[in-house]
Amino acid sequence: MEISDALPGADLIRAGLRDIAQGIDSIEALLVLVGAPRLRRLGFDVPDTPDYPEDRLYAKLAAEDSDSAHGRYNALIRKLVSFERAAECVKP
Repeated sequence: MEISDALPGADLIRAGLRDIAQGIDSIEALLVLVGAPRLRRLGFDVPDTPDYPEDRLYAKLAAEDSDSAHGRYNALIRKLVSFERAAECVKP
């Protein structure tokens, strides 16, 4: 599915999907895995993961900077939700 640059957070979702396809465990990939159920309903090919991507995302953020992990996590989740909502509005 084509991701329009007009969608909020499109760069994060695009990077996450690319990283997942390449087997890279990046912040963007984990964010996409957090939103996997809703993204799948929107037509994106996101694999199912048996573990907890939310916990892995937070741990990765905390490993980079534990003081800002909570705020960064919440900001990323807000961007994910904004992308999903906007994508739902433009889905044919």
